[in-house]
Amino acid sequence: MNTYFRFEQPWLLLLAALLPLFWFVGRRLQRPPVVRFAAARIFERATTFRRSWRKTVVALARPQFGTATNRVRASGIDIMILLDVSLSMLSEDFSIGSERASRLEVVKQVTEKFINGRPDDRIGVIAFSGRAYLVSPLTLDHTWLVENLSRLSIRRLGDQTAIGSSLVEDGTAIGSALATAANRLRDKRAKSRVIVLLTDGDNNAGKIPPLTAAEAAAALGIKIYTIGAGTNGLVPFPHSDGFGNTYYSQEYMPFKEDTCREIARIGNGVFFRASDTKTMREIFEQIDRLEKTDLQVQKQQSYQDGFNWLLGAGLCLLSATFVLSETVWSKVP
Repeated sequence: MNTYFRFEQPWLLLLAALLPLFWFVGRRLQRPPVVRFAAARIFERATTFRRSWRKTVVALARPQFGTATNRVRASGIDIMILLDVSLSMLSEDFSIGSERASRLEVVKQVTEKFINGRPDDRIGVIAFSGRAYLVSPLTLDHTWLVENLSRLSIRRLGDQTAIGSSLVEDGTAIGSALATAANRLRDKRAKSRVIVLLTDGDNNAGKIPPLTAAEAAAALGIKIYTIGAGTNGLVPFPHSDGFGNTYYSQEYMPFKEDTCREIARIGNGVFFRASDTKTMREIFEQIDRLEKTDLQVQKQQSYQDGFNWLLGAGLCLLSATFVLSETVWSKVP
């Protein structure tokens, strides 16, 4: 809510510019007095009369104080973000600042910024490796959503994989993730429904073929954007020696684009390739521009007149001027 000031009839303020002219003409036409009361010298330079007229003119212009309230009506978008959390996402071929970082850490950071930039959209997150895990359903509580996203982590425990505190099956079940997201986006009341799929590998787990899941989502009118993350080739991969020490090996992790490209085509979306942190940020910014939320702003204004005190002050000064002109300021020809 904002407070405003205005004049309802500002053209009347032009009269104030003519007051000096009226005063000058009146002085020229005034006959010099023969006898002046001694006390009148005190008020010889008085400007009370002129000031009272100024206030009267300002009052006639009707100064007003008011408030304006903007009411925003948003037609939001439902977005499900699918994040690959297979072990390969621990590869450190990305960076945050000047420090080397894993693919997952960069994806979490960029996704958080994307979420915070869309306050009027319902957003959910699904993590997937050998199967899909619901991190957050569609929600407008983005603070809670980001908190859940920040807790998402991967680590290897012996020959098994852990997401958070749970042991899971490693792999990349893209089809299962797409099917889970499409089921969460069945509500057709949203203006638009979007899936953003991010993975660094090809589908190698789950019982649902990814193209079949993409066709089912497209049949529901859901648009699909796909992002291929990571360097196509040798990448530094972290290992632990069991004593808390980390060492790295160079692992060959090729990325096959065909599946992601075809998913985006079926889902009437776009396929993107992110091989570094800068490109990853630019891709999410581009998706943000492609999927805009409709906002309608209604402005309500309410004003109240504030001329009463100005008019009252002007009338009081005019009355005082009249009384003084008949007494202290009186002149005898």
